Amino acid sequence: MRTTFTIISLSLAFSAFSQIDFVGSAKAVIAIDAEASTGLDKIYVIDDVSGVKTNYTLQNGSNVKWYRYSNLGGAYAEEITESSTSGNTSTITLQPSDMGYMIEDGSRRICFWVVNYSAHRLDLDALSVSPESQCDRTVLDFTGNASRILYYTINGAPKELSRELTLSYRTLGDFDREALQYTEKTVEEILSYADSHISCQAPLCNTEFTLSGDRFLRSWGEEQSVSSQLYNTPAVLAETSASQTVEDYDNQQKPATDGLGGSAPCEITFTAVTTDAVVFREWQFSHTPDFEDVYERYNSDVLTHVFDENGTTYVRFYCANDAGNCSYEGEVYTVDIGESRLECPNAFSPANQDGVNDLWKVSYQSIVSFECHIFNRWGKKLATLNHPSQGWDGKIGGKFVPSGVYYYVIKARGADGKKYNLSGDINIINSRANPRGSTDVE
Repeated sequence: MRTTFTIISLSLAFSAFSQIDFVGSAKAVIAIDAEASTGLDKIYVIDDVSGVKTNYTLQNGSNVKWYRYSNLGGAYAEEITESSTSGNTSTITLQPSDMGYMIEDGSRRICFWVVNYSAHRLDLDALSVSPESQCDRTVLDFTGNASRILYYTINGAPKELSRELTLSYRTLGDFDREALQYTEKTVEEILSYADSHISCQAPLCNTEFTLSGDRFLRSWGEEQSVSSQLYNTPAVLAETSASQTVEDYDNQQKPATDGLGGSAPCEITFTAVTTDAVVFREWQFSHTPDFEDVYERYNSDVLTHVFDENGTTYVRFYCANDAGNCSYEGEVYTVDIGESRLECPNAFSPANQDGVNDLWKVSYQSIVSFECHIFNRWGKKLATLNHPSQGWDGKIGGKFVPSGVYYYVIKARGADGKKYNLSGDINIINSRANPRGSTDVE
């Protein structure tokens, strides 16, 4: 007989499960809480329902009714007329297939689903890596049975009961920036079920894959597992960084830039740490951010490079495995080198030693070649400067020269290719030296 129900909220706020028990199962019955939206109070997983009976302890007298429903839902439930009552216990024999059950006890209604595990028994036979695997995803070929287990809500909607299979493998995890290395870790992915192909994120180190489970066999102490052979991963990854050696000269002009570069010559060290499968690696230099014109390549993990040309350079790290079918392009670093500038002061006061204007120095930016000679009025060379950061202290032979006019001659070249041929006066003021002293030698 089929009984039609009007489906309403069927989960009641009382402890009905102490009133239900199962008799005849060789293994413990696994009870799983159901989501409230399903209209079910519990899902029960029984190893083999053959000969298993369900008992219900009556609460509101002897007028209890049992119903069962299939994937059509509770609206098409059929009354179970084969129930028996002994004292205050009502009993039915479970059907051999997965089935939903409802109990009416006065105003109370209890709904649950029974899974016959013997119809879904796990069988882990073999696991291997598929040739369909790619650089970012690994595909595993699985043989056996770990198919999806479904149950149906009181409204007949299918829901998946997760087997909670565990797929485990090793990979490289977080990057330790202090130690400059990847840390190895074990990944455990929980799978609801498994079909003939299992996909996971490609490992970054050589590893075996192990599939184990399921949650039901685990609960019964009969967990199975199967492992693949050692897999040589093709996946590659790199962690890169760039650090600039900062020049701190008080007479060097600082271009407005928040990133790498500034005034040339500029020394930057690029570092890459790669994963196990990397065989080919190079730092690439380009004038365009899309790297269509890679004009320099350096085959190394660590590269120290001096930028001495004006303009913008884009730098990135590229690596690949031995077959060249898996590759990685790292972060793009932008290096901006400013235009050259060279300005010469015409006076300073070295002898007063007040900490202000005690040295004669040029003000500069992006000067990559520099030579300066300083002369007295008779053409005697008093000093030579070979770097724009250097200055003249107004001395010769350890003594200050007299106040007066001196001369500089500069030959320099900027990062932008500009050539500087400069000459001019240097006026020394407030010198303590004797104008006719030995410091002013012809």
